[in-house]
Amino acid sequence: MESQNESISGSSVPADSKIDHAASIRYWSSLPSTSSNMLGMLGQYPWYSRIELQGSKNFLSKVRRLLPTVPSGGQFRQGVDCGAGVGRVTEGFLRHVCTVVDAVEPVPKFTQVLQEGPLKKDGVVGDIYTVGLENWYPEKKYDLIWTQWCVGHLTDAQLVQYVSRCREALTETGLMVVKENLSTSPNEQDMYDDEDSSVTRTDAKFKQIFEEAGMTVIKAEIQTGFPKQFKLLPVKSYALRPKV
Repeated sequence: MESQNESISGSSVPADSKIDHAASIRYWSSLPSTSSNMLGMLGQYPWYSRIELQGSKNFLSKVRRLLPTVPSGGQFRQGVDCGAGVGRVTEGFLRHVCTVVDAVEPVPKFTQVLQEGPLKKDGVVGDIYTVGLENWYPEKKYDLIWTQWCVGHLTDAQLVQYVSRCREALTETGLMVVKENLSTSPNEQDMYDDEDSSVTRTDAKFKQIFEEAGMTVIKAEIQTGFPKQFKLLPVKSYALRPKV
């Protein structure tokens, strides 16, 4: 979304070596428990969320058409929203493509909103795991694992391990989607943001990590539709399936 505060371009120190999980939790815990808050400075613009969510819907529709074993219509039975926050993505998108959506989110006050909210009462939200992705070990099989705007808080090694665990947690026809900002470093390096202690990776780094985790990128696409005057970081979605 927003541009990063600090780039580690020109440094020999890996950007992910600066990640501090405790600092990340403190940052997010200091913010209000609202869906608009999950969008940073753009939360005051409702149209931004609508464009972003529609982009996810369009991307998933294209991916499903590539896989004959995945029904093009109807819903996935079991999904999971990883880095769920207070459920913005589940509310605006995943509930329409999944029968039940589990949630993984490390900030307790955000999962409390999910636990007490209408999506839980209506049975849309299933199990809620208050844990960081680096410590989440899936206990069931998923038809769709959606991971968005959160893996920047994982080191490269942790991200490889996380994606590997997700690979093992997919059903036979399951999909994993990772949707994240991309680095715009002129030196093509990952960028570190000291505000929330996160890393924005390059496209090349993501592809390397997916390869190491045993995943194949079956489709990737840049999110479009954002007004250029905001000078946002590129947002890219990757659809992943286990290597055969």
